[in-house]
Amino acid sequence: MSKKPLAQRWALVTGASAGIGAALARELASRGANIILTARRVDRLDDVARELSQSHAIRTECIGADLADANAPEQLCAEIERRGLAVDILVNNAGYGVTGHYPAQPWTVHAAFLQVMVTAPCELAWRLLPAMQQRGYGRIVNVASLAGLLPGSAGHTLYAAAKAFLIKFSQSLALENASRGVNVCALCPGFTYSEFHDVTGTRKIVSKVPAWMWLTAEQVAREGIDAVEHGEAVWVTGRANRTIKALMKILPDRFALRTMQRRSRNFRGQ
Repeated sequence: MSKKPLAQRWALVTGASAGIGAALARELASRGANIILTARRVDRLDDVARELSQSHAIRTECIGADLADANAPEQLCAEIERRGLAVDILVNNAGYGVTGHYPAQPWTVHAAFLQVMVTAPCELAWRLLPAMQQRGYGRIVNVASLAGLLPGSAGHTLYAAAKAFLIKFSQSLALENASRGVNVCALCPGFTYSEFHDVTGTRKIVSKVPAWMWLTAEQVAREGIDAVEHGEAVWVTGRANRTIKALMKILPDRFALRTMQRRSRNFRGQ
């Protein structure tokens, strides 16, 4: 019998082609889980799947999906069922940022963002949760952000709001399932070495952030899977980020918002 705690479990990881998503897939695979990888970039999924299979002797499946399409979550779950797979672990990781002030982008851009960041994670959980409850085992990790626990900042206007939604959603879902063998956790990383800032065009801006505030994607993934296994409903990665969260909670709202206003130019595209 395998000593790996997640042996024979199937995990679905969205946005698994790079960054935190790929790191979460690697962490789950190292614990014995079989991995269903989904993202828009299928060629990169194949590379990650090959690496996981060779390194950890687990099974992998790749399914291309663009979660900005409102039909994608239903189609993704239908394809998983067609392949005869049962998802025990759902990792809602797919995400990105929209730079600039709110009116600078057309509504279609914002609507697609909300579909990927809010609607798709909720729908995937809604579709996969009943079977987890029936089996008496499940894990749901919603990749949120430290930004969801801090005052909003200028630029990336919907980003912190979407992450705050995921945090509250995860807390409620965790309470609903506390006695049903299903653990739910909102994973809240701070600054993480990944492609995120290159994709959003903010790499030059965030280079001003001191090195002690950064974590690797691997550190974030390890803490995240440990947290959901231990039944944490919300987990902020890194001691520095947890300190920032604690300080912001005790500051008066007006002062905290002004502090964010002064500092946001260092990490938000305006």
